[in-house]
Amino acid sequence: MIALKEVIEGLFIGFSSTVGIVSTYQTLVSCGGLFRKKEEITHPPQKTFAVLVAAHNESAVIAPLIENLKQLDYPREMYDIYVICDNCTDNTAEIVRAHGAYACERFDASKRGKGYGIEWMLENLWAMPKQYDAVVMFDADNLVEKNFLQVMNDRLCKGARVIQAYLDSKNPFDSWITLSYAVTYWFTNRMWQLARHNLGLPNTLGGTGLCIESKLLKEMGWGATSLTEDLEFATRCIERGIYPTWAHDTKVWDEKPIDLKSSMRQRLRWMQGHYDVAGRYVGSVLKNGLKQRRLGMLDAAFYLFQPMYVLIVTMMSLLFLGRFFEFEAFMPAAQILPSWLVYSSTALFYLLPVLALFLEKVPLKAYLGLLLLPVFFLTWLPIFFYAFFTKKNQEWSHTVHTRAIRIEEIQQ
Repeated sequence: MIALKEVIEGLFIGFSSTVGIVSTYQTLVSCGGLFRKKEEITHPPQKTFAVLVAAHNESAVIAPLIENLKQLDYPREMYDIYVICDNCTDNTAEIVRAHGAYACERFDASKRGKGYGIEWMLENLWAMPKQYDAVVMFDADNLVEKNFLQVMNDRLCKGARVIQAYLDSKNPFDSWITLSYAVTYWFTNRMWQLARHNLGLPNTLGGTGLCIESKLLKEMGWGATSLTEDLEFATRCIERGIYPTWAHDTKVWDEKPIDLKSSMRQRLRWMQGHYDVAGRYVGSVLKNGLKQRRLGMLDAAFYLFQPMYVLIVTMMSLLFLGRFFEFEAFMPAAQILPSWLVYSSTALFYLLPVLALFLEKVPLKAYLGLLLLPVFFLTWLPIFFYAFFTKKNQEWSHTVHTRAIRIEEIQQ
């Protein structure tokens, strides 16, 4: 029994210490988001774009997006809008055509999901007489800032090959769930994405609002058909030394789930995809990072390794409490790290979300979301465990969208 206790204690110390070190690293990296250098647009329109919109039964929200896309501040002849009507059983395609965009209908019950739809669309796109310099991807529930293509054109002209735009929420105040989502995204945009961009580390892709050079897509192939096709494609890029970059100066808004059940279904899909991608790529990304001595690859491997941000929150809190209240169960792990490091990193860890909201100039009532985050984090715990044991389940679950908000309503 004594030997078993020592083994269990050793495993706990090793695990908690590893998470503590990773947490400290991530907290320090997040400080890179405390400053922002506005990147001026210096290149006139040069690049042509194929704007792809992934849609499955999106008749309720597709029209406002198409009208929004047609009014972007970019020469209309330099971009075309293609809506992937993927296994639709409603009148999405008819609405798309009525609003002057290309409706590309796909019916394949054996390959369901956004990743397969994009792969099919790209194959058709490359076979068309007209070719484009880059491909932009959105979801049907999105709205897009009018300077989007200007910013993407400028980044491409400056050498970027994969670019992610700022992700915001259309409906942050519909419920406590949507507010929790919004606060998480505001924090991530500032202290994760912008921070890594400032430090020269690779950014992650958010599934929408992304721009990819056509030449790169043809070289690599899409090859991202998991439940988290964005994470899979970004990881494949990083594995090859191609770092996705960040555009803080243009926004994409999407609709967040209002109720807990829909939210947990969506996050379960995200986590199943995360575990799946991590299991297939973390080894090669880590190996390449060590072999090539590239911090960016190691940073990406850390992201694949950790089961999302809430685990860090939990372990940071336990280490802090173990040190502060001298809880016997957590003292061995807490004592491995110096007191000043535990206290300072924990304080900074909880201060950064407040600073993120302040720096992003969100409405005052949005700060109430900080009080809701602990509860929202707790709802992640069952998702983590269930997703781990069901990670081989790659059945796509569609999130229903109903808020037909127009861009003018958001930018009032």
